[in-house]
Amino acid sequence: MTAGHGVNGGAGGAGNESGSSRGSGLSRRRLLGASAALGGAAWLLRGTVGPDSAEAATPVPPGLPAGTELFQRVFQNWSGEIRTDQLWTCTPRTPEEVPALADWAYANGWRLRATGYRHTWAPLTVANGTPDSARVLLLDTSRHLTALTVDSPTTVRAQTGASMEALLAHLADRGLGLTACPAPGDLTVGGVLAIGGHGTAAPAAGEQRLDGHGYGSVSNQVVRLTAVVLDPATGRYTLRTFDRAEADSAAFLVHLGRAFLTEVVLRAGADRPLRCVSRLDIPATELFARPGSGSGGGLLGGLLGGLLGGGGPRTLADFVERDGRVEAIWFAYTEYPWLKTWTVTPTKPLASKAVDQPYNYPFSDSVPEPVAQLAGQIISGAWGSAPLFGQLQYLIAKVALTGDLTDVLLSGGLLRDLLTGDLITHLLAGGLRSDLWGPSRTLLQYVRPTTLRVTANGYAVLVKRADLQWVVSEFAAYYRQLLGEYQARGEFPVNGAVEIRVTGLEDPTYSGVPGARPPLLSALRPRADRPEWDTAVWLDVLAFPGTPGLERFARDLEQWLLRTFDGTRAGLRVEWSKGWAYTADAAWSDPDVLGRAIPDSLRAGGGPGWDEAVAVLDRYDPHRVFGNPFLDGLLK
Repeated sequence: MTAGHGVNGGAGGAGNESGSSRGSGLSRRRLLGASAALGGAAWLLRGTVGPDSAEAATPVPPGLPAGTELFQRVFQNWSGEIRTDQLWTCTPRTPEEVPALADWAYANGWRLRATGYRHTWAPLTVANGTPDSARVLLLDTSRHLTALTVDSPTTVRAQTGASMEALLAHLADRGLGLTACPAPGDLTVGGVLAIGGHGTAAPAAGEQRLDGHGYGSVSNQVVRLTAVVLDPATGRYTLRTFDRAEADSAAFLVHLGRAFLTEVVLRAGADRPLRCVSRLDIPATELFARPGSGSGGGLLGGLLGGLLGGGGPRTLADFVERDGRVEAIWFAYTEYPWLKTWTVTPTKPLASKAVDQPYNYPFSDSVPEPVAQLAGQIISGAWGSAPLFGQLQYLIAKVALTGDLTDVLLSGGLLRDLLTGDLITHLLAGGLRSDLWGPSRTLLQYVRPTTLRVTANGYAVLVKRADLQWVVSEFAAYYRQLLGEYQARGEFPVNGAVEIRVTGLEDPTYSGVPGARPPLLSALRPRADRPEWDTAVWLDVLAFPGTPGLERFARDLEQWLLRTFDGTRAGLRVEWSKGWAYTADAAWSDPDVLGRAIPDSLRAGGGPGWDEAVAVLDRYDPHRVFGNPFLDGLLK
């Protein structure tokens, strides 16, 4: 019921091609038209993609290297906001084929874009509406470049087309795991690295970090990487392996699609079983309360907290302090967020349900029919049903997780009609899911492709741990205020949820490589001038693509974020895989955010950052074969 956990599903990179004079901005009018053409709710729920085609609508790219597997395919991203004509696509069978394709692309005036599962929001692969006449060749690495092999007792060698689900399963078979990772399994390793994919994890109070584990992005776990680069001596592209100790490697760890990685070596640590507790008994006014407000759960809250794994204060910062790993999902127009906490728990608690496979929230993975019906009505124009939709999602989650039917019995009208006895029976059939325990991968991956296909904006607020609750409370208060202002005008721009996660920043020593540096373009790279900023609060707002007023709402929110977290008490960076740089009617389009705010956010604090990364990537691919107009404008 939430798409969240934003990462790019591209294979070796995550770039995008834009043929628009406004970059890759997506107007609501064009998006609504695309939604209608794709069948509305069915597309959002199933995420169908155009068929492969052996028939060429445009001439075959001339002079391709012998043996290239070539076909045409529609590119469609996760939320459907980006959909193209059938584009020429190939599937490299070995890493060595990629440099040969790069030589061909440069010689013939083409550009190469890596692609995988297309689980991305941001326009970093191709622009919406890219015609089949565009000189862009997609390289799908998810078919062949998927090998996972042992590199050492604590490292894995992964080709970049391997899925994150396969990677975590491979690690688990060796008794290894990651502290955190993106929630979807249908992501390629290369796509996750391209945009600095992350999960939710900060060290709990007193937690001892085990060797091989880290609290930042997956990119920070890289020990070595192999990239396709130009050899200046020969003028041809070649494979080059960079050790993490090499200074230039820091530009490739998060590259936004301005590079093509074929293989990486990742570090992992001994797996630690987790206990994941879900609860929906804490109101947003308490969970996101202002620091020092005195908000508390009272006697009942304390009793419930004790039964569910802890009593006492119940703010988000309190749970981060206790458990280190938290996620809050706050359905629009509701009062009680779905709070999940993960706790390192070596042995199974008596009250927990043991699980041995990922994706343990079937009510979220397979959208119940009433949710699908109401989603279809909203997409068809019943935008005012957003509050009802939020309530429905909340009640379904509460019943499936806790078995509590109180709010269902008290519901009325259409909501009561939607919550049928058959639905309740179905939700309860698999047992309650509020307290789960198992190997880390079974609880860290919980989003399937069959969940609702929503769009999302995304930001990371860098702050010191003691100010975490201040960030959350300021955001929640303004979000609620802004939503109310729109609702008072009869507008309902948000029909999904707010998602809040918390991570640590990139500490390169966690890679175990002496001399390693943090990824230069990572949203989690520490600021040298603010060493006390050790925490990132991730903020996402989700909605169906095409919702009237969504881009305007997102712009209002983004401008407030830029003003509030301006580098004085906290700093703002964008989440590469999500939505940002909003105008009143399009994302990824505001020239000031693209040309000033984003680069400055990664220049601030001095030291290596934005400019070095751009220079390194240009030096190894001076022809920008692995590039596109959008990235040409952004990375300059």
